[in-house]
Amino acid sequence: MIEKKTNWAAMVVLILGLSAIVFPLYLTVIIAFKQPSEMTNSISGILSLPKTWSLSNFKEAMRVTDFWRSLRNSLLITTITVALSIVIHSIMGYVLGRNKGSSKFYNFVYLFIVSGMFVPFAILMMPLAKQTAELGLANWFGVIILYVVFYMPMNILLYSGYLVNIPMALEEAARVDGASTWRTYWKIIFPIMKPMHATVAVLTALAVWNDVMTPLVIMAGSDQNTLPLAQLNFQSQFGTNYNLAFASYLLALIPILIFYVICQKQILNGVVNGAVK
Repeated sequence: MIEKKTNWAAMVVLILGLSAIVFPLYLTVIIAFKQPSEMTNSISGILSLPKTWSLSNFKEAMRVTDFWRSLRNSLLITTITVALSIVIHSIMGYVLGRNKGSSKFYNFVYLFIVSGMFVPFAILMMPLAKQTAELGLANWFGVIILYVVFYMPMNILLYSGYLVNIPMALEEAARVDGASTWRTYWKIIFPIMKPMHATVAVLTALAVWNDVMTPLVIMAGSDQNTLPLAQLNFQSQFGTNYNLAFASYLLALIPILIFYVICQKQILNGVVNGAVK
């Protein structure tokens, strides 16, 4: 009987990786339930469990951030952005993915769009703020448009890569049966790309849900706060109320965590297949 050797190096790496995830989450939870008087400068004071587990910080955090209104704005922006990204980016990924290998024009367009991943937001920040204000788009609608454009390069890269795993024979058979390209896409290709839809949805939703800079720059001065933008209320010139801030972070984590759990079965398959070139 062959004995399996324990890979201690792999175990150490896994333990370190697990610690890097669990430890910050542990701090977030215990600080969210603590009272400010329990926060001391000592390590033991920070790491110790709360003396009494109270929801007062969560109630106050919801009041300060106008939680339900901010949550509604975040859900609205995230949901519409994800829906538009799946529809628009999948169509563009399909067109470019099927034609870039046989056409220099499509290959140039594909490379041009994908190169947008290397443009930092800091360079575009001030021109975008001015242009959106002049066009009357300094609101949640303008933010959604910018998000759809910002995440287009990565999503098209994923969709066009995933198409490599879909044989052309399916489309050729549909054309023989008299189906148009549009009908072939919606009836055959779009449903087959379900794992990649889930991957794009989760990656886009995570980025949009946690983003602070775009709403801050575009919607500055308006009352249309998203959750990350509302959480800036906990930071002042003289310090940060960590108890309320961490309680608010936990509240904001719940919706996106539920969404991730629902889609997780499709994510790995979509990422692996989308990486195939």
